Amino acid sequence: MSGDTYPKFKVAAVQAEPVFLDREATVDKACSLIEEAGRNGAKIIAFPEGFIPGHPDWLYFYVPDDAMKRFYPDFFKNSIEVPGPDTERLGRAARKADAYVAIGISERVHGHMGSLYNSILFLDPEGQVMGVHRKLVPTTSERLVWGPGDGSTLTVYPTKYGELGGLLCGENTNSLARFTLLAQGEKIHTAHWPAFPTEGNKAGIDGVDLRIRYHAYEGKCFVISSSAVFGDDSVKRLCLTDQARSLVSKGNCVSGVVNPYGKYIGGPLQGEEGIVYADVDLEQMIFAKTLHDVTGHYNRFDVLSVLYQRRKPKPLIVVEEDEAGNSAGKLTALIQSALTKLESKEELRAAAASEIAELRGMLARISSAD
Repeated sequence: MSGDTYPKFKVAAVQAEPVFLDREATVDKACSLIEEAGRNGAKIIAFPEGFIPGHPDWLYFYVPDDAMKRFYPDFFKNSIEVPGPDTERLGRAARKADAYVAIGISERVHGHMGSLYNSILFLDPEGQVMGVHRKLVPTTSERLVWGPGDGSTLTVYPTKYGELGGLLCGENTNSLARFTLLAQGEKIHTAHWPAFPTEGNKAGIDGVDLRIRYHAYEGKCFVISSSAVFGDDSVKRLCLTDQARSLVSKGNCVSGVVNPYGKYIGGPLQGEEGIVYADVDLEQMIFAKTLHDVTGHYNRFDVLSVLYQRRKPKPLIVVEEDEAGNSAGKLTALIQSALTKLESKEELRAAAASEIAELRGMLARISSAD
């Protein structure tokens, strides 16, 4: 038949255990899994939240002060700078796999010794960094180790298979964040999750299922959902006391791929390491959106819309002294020019009496500030 055609391709959701607090070993493992998924035909590959160097699960097993003293220095030293040698290694694996990769990392800003960020690193099939998304609001105990992101990273990336976006764990609950990605044309969504390593986290896997299926159904898009595994090696590395070991509950993880009708087309895989594959046919979105298109015909933007602040906040804005003085001089000149025009004609002078008084007051204040 005539007309356009739309991509059909394979995707992969990696469910794996990081090598906690060992960046190099975890990057090695990630590269091996990227290449394995690539050999099996995957063109978009998703990894868990905070996979490198492991999500700060150690915060579940100790009181905060003890946890931070035991683990935070190594967590900081094993976080990833973007770009850097680790992103280059991951990029080489993505290039070898000929695949897009979305992987959760603890991001460290080059040259800074302070705040870290819970981020998704996006790589293209050429091995280049497409961008980074920083989690807007770290969840519960994450706030001890990660700072908040900002709107400059809440974006989608064009790919040969359609627009790609992603969110981290609890962000997939945030209707405004999800809608912002959908409104930018998101067709493939990556959802990234940690392991849920204690009994108190068990409800987490039910929450994963609920949220990924709803986003797929609401947005009429495809969702690749990837969770981490908390296994024996994690217990050995992080649970150093009897009390910590008594809190462990293994197997609380689930990964899968969901279609625009909210149905699993890959997985779900629960409780063990593995890679979930699924075949995606983007054309399925066409008929699905005849029912609901929340960024089109199934909305009323004259009634409801989202204000998206994309700008990146700056901690320091420097205004040189001569620039400040020059700005004040320009403002004075503009006000004087306006006054001259307003006062040049009797009818304007009478009609704008209050504005003239206000402008003269501004001139006086500028003069006194000098």
